[in-house]
Amino acid sequence: MNELFDPGLQPERNELAWRRTALALGVGSIVAMRLIPSALGNGWWVLVGAAGLAVSAFFWLSARRRYRAVNVALRREGERAGMPGASRMLALAIFTSCAGALSLTIAIAVAVSPT
Repeated sequence: MNELFDPGLQPERNELAWRRTALALGVGSIVAMRLIPSALGNGWWVLVGAAGLAVSAFFWLSARRRYRAVNVALRREGERAGMPGASRMLALAIFTSCAGALSLTIAIAVAVSPT
């Protein structure tokens, strides 16, 4: 087993926070697959939920890979190696923001549409 860098396990706490975000995105995708077709009619909405589940799974796994890379980079002695990039985490933040904006748009469209 590899020795951990930080006794406080800050990189692990960061990984767990990103995993919770990915889990929330996955749960939101499942809810979307269930509720959106009944509100807006059947169609390609199920594909949106399935894509959200796939993206959530990808980011779940990416959080673990980044945790391992950060832990290795922090344990290096005598090197000024850079930390792993945060591009995947930035992509998760953008995707989650877009999913929230889409959800808000759908909620407003359903509330405003005449029934």
